Amino acid sequence: MLNFLRYPKLLIKELLIGDWLIILLSLVGIFYLFQTLWTNEHAAKVQIRIGDKIYATYSLNQQREIHVHGKIGDAVIRISQGKARFAKSPCNTQYCVHQGWLSHAGQAAICLPNQISLELLGDAKPYDSLNY
Repeated sequence: MLNFLRYPKLLIKELLIGDWLIILLSLVGIFYLFQTLWTNEHAAKVQIRIGDKIYATYSLNQQREIHVHGKIGDAVIRISQGKARFAKSPCNTQYCVHQGWLSHAGQAAICLPNQISLELLGDAKPYDSLNY
């Protein structure tokens, strides 16, 4: 085994046709899963939630500033050129503001202290590891 680590050419010579077939099928499978599960579909709408209730859903095909009153104060959500973001938030950490512009379906930004979240929606719900 140590010789194979030192001399990769020996490993290549020792592989049989079945080994190459398994490697090829694995690579094709990985490429297929990547293309089907992790698409970058552009979003059409943004859904804003306050707590566990849907506050509003807006189209991303507009220029708009939305003022939302949350648990600790007012937050500003900006929609522009098919993207959305938190522009201002009353929370101390400002993680939601630093999240930046969201443009792909399935992306989300959350302001936990203020209990406001926004999620971009597309035609189909994309795969997400949180949908376990």
